[in-house]
Amino acid sequence: AALPLMLRRVRPLLSPLLSLARYATRPSPLRSSLLSPALRRMSEKRSIHDTAGTTEQNKSKMAKVAKKIATHSGKFHCDEAFACWMLKNTPEFRDADIVRTRNPEEIDACDIVVDVGGVYDAARLRFDHHQRGFMETFNEHYKTKLSSAGLVYKHFGRQVLANVLREANEDTVDLLYGHMYKKFVEALDGVDNGIAQYEAEDSAKRYEVTTTLPSRVNLLNPLWNEEVPDNVVQDRFLEAVAMTGRDFCDQANMYFRAWVPARAIVEESVSNRNAVDDSGRIVFLKQGCPWREHLASLEQEHGLDGEKSILYLISGEKEDWRVQAVPVAPGSFESRLALEESWRGVRDEALSEKTGVPGCIFVHASGFIGGAKTKEAAIELARLSMRMQGK
Repeated sequence: AALPLMLRRVRPLLSPLLSLARYATRPSPLRSSLLSPALRRMSEKRSIHDTAGTTEQNKSKMAKVAKKIATHSGKFHCDEAFACWMLKNTPEFRDADIVRTRNPEEIDACDIVVDVGGVYDAARLRFDHHQRGFMETFNEHYKTKLSSAGLVYKHFGRQVLANVLREANEDTVDLLYGHMYKKFVEALDGVDNGIAQYEAEDSAKRYEVTTTLPSRVNLLNPLWNEEVPDNVVQDRFLEAVAMTGRDFCDQANMYFRAWVPARAIVEESVSNRNAVDDSGRIVFLKQGCPWREHLASLEQEHGLDGEKSILYLISGEKEDWRVQAVPVAPGSFESRLALEESWRGVRDEALSEKTGVPGCIFVHASGFIGGAKTKEAAIELARLSMRMQGK
C-alpha cells in the first residue's frame, strides 16, 4: 500500500522530466536549441542514430538533384546578394547551393546564374547585366537599368512575394509586385549601375546617406587592409544574403498589412465620390489612413484628370472633422484648389459668420486644410469653396 502511495506522490515530480526527455529526443533543430547542453547532446545522438541507415542511401540521390546558383566571387554587392535570397525563396531553388566563382566551366555547370557570365537570357536562366548593350528595365514606365536584383525580381518576384506573404491572394501579390519594385528593388538597381538619383548632374550633394542597404552589405566585405580566409568571406556573403531578405520581408509585410488596406479605403472613397457631391470632386474617407499616394494612382486608373480631378477630401469623427485640399502631387505643398482665400486664418464663430456654415472651427492660413464640428459642415465648406472659385 505504501508503494502506490509513494508513486502517486513522486509522479507529479517525474512527469515534467519525462515529458522534457521525450521532447528532447525528437530530432528538431529548433527544439534542440532550446534544451540544456546535456539534453541537446542526447537529442543529437538519437538523431544521428536514427538517420544513419538512410544517410548513405540518400547521399548520392541528393547530390544528383541539388541545384546550384552561380554568382561571382570576390567582392560582393547588394544586388547579387538579394538575387540569391530571392531565388532561395522560390520552390525551384529553395534548397539550392550558392556557388561563387568566375570560372566559366563552373558557371556553366550551375542551374541558374546571376550577376556574372555576361548573358541575359531568361529562358536559359542567365541573369547578368554587365554586358555591352544591356539596357533592360522593369517595364516601359521605368528608365532605371536593371541589376541582377531587378532581373531576378522581374522574373521571380511574384513567386517570392507569394512565399513571403502567405495570406495574400493573387490580386494582392500582383499589386505589390509593382509597388515593391518601385519602393525597394529599383534603388538597388540604380545604386549598382551607378545611376544618379537626380537628373541634374551639376547640383551639389547636400548630404550623404551611408546607412542604405547596399552600404550595409558593402560593410560585410573585407577591409582593403584585412586578410580574410575564403570560407569567412563566403560566410559574410551568406550574411549579406540574409540581410537583404530581412529588409525585403519587413517592407513587403508592412505594405501588405498597412499599404494595401489603406488603398482599399481610398479606393472605396473614390468609387463613392458622387454620393458625397454631384460634382464627384469631393471624397469622404471613412477611416483615417495615408491617402495621398493612393489617391493619385487611383485617379490615373479611373481617368480622373483635369476637370474630373478630386479637389477635397473629408475625414474625421465625433466633433472633429477636416476638409483637406488635395495637393497637386503627393508630397507637394501646393494645393489643386486651396480653400477660399477670404476664410484663411479665420476661426470659430467669425468663420461661421463669414461662410454661413454653422460649426466651423478654422481654416489654415495657407488654405490647405480646414476644420468643422460636423461632417456635413466640412462637406459644405468644400462645396462652397468650389463655387466661390468657379469650380
